[in-house]
Amino acid sequence: MKNIQKLGSLLLAALMILSLTACGSKASNDTPTQAPSNDTSTPAQTLDDAAGDSDSTTSGGKVLVVYYSASGNTKRVAEDIAEAAGGNLFEITPTESYTSDDLNWTNSDSRVSREHDDESLRDVPLTTTEVENWDDYDTVFIGYPIWWGIAAWPVDNFVKNNDFTGKTVIPFATSSSSGMGQSGILLSEMAGTGDWQDGQRFSSGASQSDVADWVSGLGLNG
Repeated sequence: MKNIQKLGSLLLAALMILSLTACGSKASNDTPTQAPSNDTSTPAQTLDDAAGDSDSTTSGGKVLVVYYSASGNTKRVAEDIAEAAGGNLFEITPTESYTSDDLNWTNSDSRVSREHDDESLRDVPLTTTEVENWDDYDTVFIGYPIWWGIAAWPVDNFVKNNDFTGKTVIPFATSSSSGMGQSGILLSEMAGTGDWQDGQRFSSGASQSDVADWVSGLGLNG
């Protein structure tokens, strides 16, 4: 009888040991392992950094502000738009820059006057028309000064050489007194692609708050 009781006690003890071993094994498998001490970036930190980079690229990459500026007015407005919209800037640069004499429209023999009189001369070569990560942009602003009631023609080759399919295109212009005229419509016809919106003309004295108010009214973040 005593032997039976002793055997029963041994069996019970063995069962308890097996039960504890199984629980310990399960707890070990459910607990995340600690990153090695020489690894300064844990997997969780790596994922957070990647998400942060992606968000930055997405929010900063949705809006592009393209501009050609002859005297600096359009550049200033473009920079204000980029700041208000959280966008990136791309400057259209002619291979042969316009000098102040070139831009003297009161001189019938100046470069712009000759280009105005002879449309074939308006095919202005650019340093590049390619924008890095072009496909990432959903909204493209295009800015230019008004020359004789139309967009300054250095913009033309950029518009002709890019595909605006799937993009909202918003023209803006600067001038001392002239309005937008048909400039935006003519550019949209030249492009042949994109959802072109009504543009906005800014005077040379437009303030940063004027520009920011206009951008806010576009509802780009909504």
